[in-house]
Amino acid sequence: MIGDPMLDDVRLHAHLIGKPASRRELNTPVLVLDRDALGRNVQKMAALAKRSGVALRPHAKTHKSLAIARMQLDAGAIGLCCTKLGEAEVLASGGIESILITSPVVSVPAIERLVALNERIADLMVCVDNPANAVALAAAVRGRPLKVIIDVDPGIRRTGVGSVEAAVMLLQAIHSSSNLVFKGVQMYCGIQQHIKDYKERYAAIEDRTAYLRTIVAALEEKGGAAAIVTGSGTGTHHIDAQLGLLTEWQVGSYVFMDRQYAECDLAGDQQQAFEYSLFIDARVVSANTHGIATIDAGYKAMATDGGPPVVLSGAPQGSNYIFMGDEHGLIVDPTQKHCWSIGDIVHLAVPHCDPTVNLYDAYHVVSGEVLQDVWPVSARGRSR
Repeated sequence: MIGDPMLDDVRLHAHLIGKPASRRELNTPVLVLDRDALGRNVQKMAALAKRSGVALRPHAKTHKSLAIARMQLDAGAIGLCCTKLGEAEVLASGGIESILITSPVVSVPAIERLVALNERIADLMVCVDNPANAVALAAAVRGRPLKVIIDVDPGIRRTGVGSVEAAVMLLQAIHSSSNLVFKGVQMYCGIQQHIKDYKERYAAIEDRTAYLRTIVAALEEKGGAAAIVTGSGTGTHHIDAQLGLLTEWQVGSYVFMDRQYAECDLAGDQQQAFEYSLFIDARVVSANTHGIATIDAGYKAMATDGGPPVVLSGAPQGSNYIFMGDEHGLIVDPTQKHCWSIGDIVHLAVPHCDPTVNLYDAYHVVSGEVLQDVWPVSARGRSR
């Protein structure tokens, strides 16, 4: 029988909950979530969306957590986004009633699951980008009509219709069946999210928004007025607020921040817009050379597509991290003078938060240096 990995985290750490300075006693490497910083990030984005007159539909692919999803809903979000059907099923099982699946669902077994989910919750929507998919979805529906969003390719050729003409053809396929209800359009500009310079990012998003306006207008002309225009992200929400086309934001990484977004000027003010709230705590396991220390967090402890993590504390300012294999990393003091002791704790800000979270079974939720709770990564590994 396969056990619940989450129970291992509870077994190892439940006795530390509420104990002073208990963060330092966690078994490492460990995924740590600062509850206070998380709460401030959630509230700040909710306030920004409210001031901008847009609905907030945060992306659960970032956190995969029912606990965090409920925090976002309590702060004013209208629902959640999921990339994968499996993530949506987990959220629905936890009582989340409004979900948008942002990637096409195409296989026969997955469509059957999608139709069943549509019968279970009050408000399910799914993105489509191909008339054949729309036909297959319509044929599978047996009860409540399925609400669909036309996905628009912003130019990266991942998913989405590639032209105004393709969008109109897809709308016609949707309108041909009473089992589907057209709700609007989606365009997520993934590449543009991480353009570091604000002016350059603004120009790129302004161009893509102008293109999206042509699609929205063409669909409306053909009887497909878009009640929902959804997209945006942590990297572009400030710009999207000014451009004014989107009706809802799919922001995700703002809850945690990571090195990639911290390096971007998100609001054009040269300030880090949101706080780091997600960390990997690691421990020095070897320190036999002045100026360097080996810690127990390597390739298996974090996603590596975003480069190395940021060394936040437990080392001299300006110290760098170097990957040293599956299980180890090297902390390098630029002065080459610092002497670590084995057992010292180093706090790292993750390079790319979404795939890093998916490596762990649980968040170790702290306030200050005290462990407050252990939350499951509820939808971890839901790749289907």
